Amino acid sequence: MMSTKLILDKINKEFGDGDTSVKVLEQVSLQVKAGELVAVVGPSGAGKSTFLSIAGALLSPSSGRIILDNLDITNLSAKKMNQIRLEKIGFIFQSSNLIPYLTVRDQLLLISELSGTKNKKAEIKAGELLERLGLSHRKNHYPESLSGGERQRVAIARAWMNDPEIILADEPTASLDSERGRSVVQMLADEVKLREKAAIMVTHDKRMLDLCDRVVYIEDGKLSEQPNIS
Repeated sequence: MMSTKLILDKINKEFGDGDTSVKVLEQVSLQVKAGELVAVVGPSGAGKSTFLSIAGALLSPSSGRIILDNLDITNLSAKKMNQIRLEKIGFIFQSSNLIPYLTVRDQLLLISELSGTKNKKAEIKAGELLERLGLSHRKNHYPESLSGGERQRVAIARAWMNDPEIILADEPTASLDSERGRSVVQMLADEVKLREKAAIMVTHDKRMLDLCDRVVYIEDGKLSEQPNIS
């Protein structure tokens, strides 16, 4: 039986104070098991970005609990939160967020260097990830010479460098054509099963949903297993 990698328990998030406060998430609960890729879909302004930021320890909830890999991280210090993000969470953003003065290979090795694990094994792993995503021939290139799709694939490879417990992906196929997009999502699904990790993917691309293990819907800050069609 696969373990549960992430638990969001009755998460609420409000911005502002008093009469001017805005409730963005309301009683959001979700469990993601090892080996599972969960898609989160919903209209613009539904709370998807806030949801993903809280799941990734980038934003604190107003109330509720976050349990990652059996550790309650809800009220950890900023320093400990940063360490959790570095060691246990891999992020894939809609924009690749690559560092312009680092080569493709060095983008990946930087993650290992930040966590103090830069060594020969890290170099081998970086090479394997780049090969898997069809980027070996671009390893010594800089971001400005890459296409949008190539930059995003570098970001995806970078997210796996530290063997995180969970991958959080925000529209990871937005800059990819349909064929490459499906190959990337298939890679995510395969990797989380092979490594017994977990992944959450926010997406607008319904063509990718059949590759996911589960689809949840967010609307008006509430999460459900079925879309609101009323």
